[in-house]
Amino acid sequence: MSHIKIGLIREMKNPPDSRVVLTPAQCAQLLKKYPQLDITLQSSPGRCYTDAEYTAAGIRVVEDMTDREILIGVKEIPIASIIPNRSYLCFSHTHKQQLYNRPLLKAFIEKDVKLVDYELLTNDEGIRVIAFGYFAGLVGAHNGLLTWGKRTGKLNLKRVKDYADFAEKKEDYKTITIPPVKIVLTGSGRVASGAKEILDLLRIKEVTKEEYLQIDEPTQAVYVQVNTHDIYQHLGGKPFSMEHFVHNPQDYGSAFAPFYRSSDLMINAIYWDPKAPRYFTLDEMAQPDFRIRTIADITCDIGGSVPATLRATTIAEPFMGYDPVTQQETEPFQPNSIDIMSIDNLPNELPRDASQAFGEQFIGHVLEELVGIKHGDMITRATICENGQLGRDFGYLREWVDEA
Repeated sequence: MSHIKIGLIREMKNPPDSRVVLTPAQCAQLLKKYPQLDITLQSSPGRCYTDAEYTAAGIRVVEDMTDREILIGVKEIPIASIIPNRSYLCFSHTHKQQLYNRPLLKAFIEKDVKLVDYELLTNDEGIRVIAFGYFAGLVGAHNGLLTWGKRTGKLNLKRVKDYADFAEKKEDYKTITIPPVKIVLTGSGRVASGAKEILDLLRIKEVTKEEYLQIDEPTQAVYVQVNTHDIYQHLGGKPFSMEHFVHNPQDYGSAFAPFYRSSDLMINAIYWDPKAPRYFTLDEMAQPDFRIRTIADITCDIGGSVPATLRATTIAEPFMGYDPVTQQETEPFQPNSIDIMSIDNLPNELPRDASQAFGEQFIGHVLEELVGIKHGDMITRATICENGQLGRDFGYLREWVDEA
């Protein structure tokens, strides 16, 4: 029998990431179920599951990945480590024309790599089948409250990374009381559901939009969850249509002002299309009625829906300050700053929990089509480049790549 050679590569992006796509137990499960698979692990000292745990599960741990056909990682692949003429799966962060990764996409094309991006793996209804988003929400909402607590001195939370797992964090929440604060949570997808779970576990009261906007100084911690139809409006005055917005975001403007005038903490957990308006402008952030002083930008689109997100922060250094007058980064927790938490690998603060869940999605939705056991269009839809050319749905990147 001809084997399909799969390699689980080490994470080499800095800052470090310890997540994995498949846990040791999941690898063992796959080898038992699919004898045509040959899975090896590239040795790494930084994974949340050790080399020894994989070895104990019967997985070969090696250094050299050059004999592998399919190479599977989490974050972007350093250009120097790309093996030509292979298939790679990762979060490449290229399809939105992210400038910092333009050289990476050009290298993938030049090296005849087939690049499949997890963010683009969808079912026939266009719904993503695999994501770390729920765990980003679990960590991001906690970190937002952590940032607000450090700014105000009213709350002292433990770092998520210092809990053994999510179960321990939930147990600790039973002893925590959140002081009065007004929180606006944007979004309704996986990320937002994780963030909402944290707010609910901490017994923060959810209120309606109408109630929220009527509260000036709260006597208890409250939050409101708003979605696209709450924060965007048609520029021509037509009723909001989600279907129309998805295809024509440029026809809409922001209606977020009532919430930035009323909130202490913003938790941003909504997908942003670059053609859509930002929630607010940098000039608006400098106005006296801009009340928000802490932003947990879980989506971390640099210069995106939150224009003051100038860069991604890190798990080691999670906070940055933004001076709305100079429109420059400053030290966090200054009297006139707006403090931003914009870690772009939040699930890595709960790496074993997040990896276990991600692996279950990968096995359930992606693996069989990836290796040809099932046939469909999902992998093609998520293939950004192949055989030295951009993928079927990514011709719009041609001019952008050529500028690299």
